Amino acid sequence: MPLIPEEPQIHESVPGPRATPAPGRAASTPRPVPGPGPRPATSRPGRPGPQRGPSATPSQRGPRDAAKSKAPAASTPQIQLIPASAEGALDAAEEAVDLLLDSGRAPHDILVLTTGDQHPWAAHELSFGEASYWAQHDAGDDVFYLDAAATERAAGRPVVVVAVNGGPDDAAARALPAAMTRAGVLLIVCGDPQRINALVGAGA
Repeated sequence: MPLIPEEPQIHESVPGPRATPAPGRAASTPRPVPGPGPRPATSRPGRPGPQRGPSATPSQRGPRDAAKSKAPAASTPQIQLIPASAEGALDAAEEAVDLLLDSGRAPHDILVLTTGDQHPWAAHELSFGEASYWAQHDAGDDVFYLDAAATERAAGRPVVVVAVNGGPDDAAARALPAAMTRAGVLLIVCGDPQRINALVGAGA
């Protein structure tokens, strides 16, 4: 008598551990579609934070092609707008970064700019001095958070996320075109669409 095969079980295929949203983060933020680019099959590394150490960088990561990561592509990057208030722009940017990492985008591919208050990670790292802060930028091993006013000093990366979270209009207007020149394949802008459109017009 033939054996009855076991009922097949469905297993979810997950690229890496899904981070739970930070407390207070709205889950209804529109999610960007990951832009073009390689999708390395590696587990998600640790995010930048106050407690940085060797474990934050995957040990299996081989030498990167520095020229590819540091120099943006000549073609115009894809642009995505995520509507958010000035108060919610940073949270929207964080969620965009989470989605990019979960979809397989490497941390060193992403640069996050803020037009208003600095990202808490940037503020924390700058408390140890600019030399240490910019050394992490130059190492290019992780997501890097930067005040948009200093965009000219930053090297290009495949993906640039801009949080329009306040700041003077003229500074924000200059930040958007600068972010475009730093983005290799994808530029994500999080903020109030009406203000962003006005800023783009002012910066043109």
